[in-house]
Amino acid sequence: MKKLNTQNAIILDTETTGLDRFAEVIEVSLICAYSGNVLFNSLIDPVKPIPSDASAIHGITSQDVIGKPTFSEVKQTLESLLSSCDSLLIYNEAFDLRLLFQSFKYSGASSDAVESYRLFLQSIGSKTHCVMHWYAEFYGEINENHDDFKWQSLSNACVQQGIDNSDLKAHRATADCEMTRRLIDVVNAKIEVSEA
Repeated sequence: MKKLNTQNAIILDTETTGLDRFAEVIEVSLICAYSGNVLFNSLIDPVKPIPSDASAIHGITSQDVIGKPTFSEVKQTLESLLSSCDSLLIYNEAFDLRLLFQSFKYSGASSDAVESYRLFLQSIGSKTHCVMHWYAEFYGEINENHDDFKWQSLSNACVQQGIDNSDLKAHRATADCEMTRRLIDVVNAKIEVSEA
């Protein structure tokens, strides 16, 4: 099993209005995978109100995002940062990339602009790594129903590896990025020891 390279890599996380095909991003954060420095963090004002069941998880309400930028207003900054890195590390890559796309799709952008953004997200796919799948392989618990490795939540993965995240608030984008960074560092070190 290979370590994840954190040199010139970005960790991305989002908080959203839900999980379905109509859900939107309401917070996005990007941090440097090597240093943990925050490169970008913003609340996002979605098209639709934030459901109370989503707010119960991350604590972000419709009141919190009033006056915050829309997804369209941060899209160019995100594209610029994501284009500049050698690799993009995401805990549950498929979900976050889908939500980034949905958020722009529902923003009122033209169909040409939406298609262009879809192609951009597709183009960065070659340098994107799903930390959730990588960790599932490292942890090695088998999912009997799918004959594959069982996915672990980010919080559970950190507990399993003895990582202290007591200084972080789970289910906020920057904190989840930092939890992912700490998990990668610990697992990379264990892979290195096992290879020695």
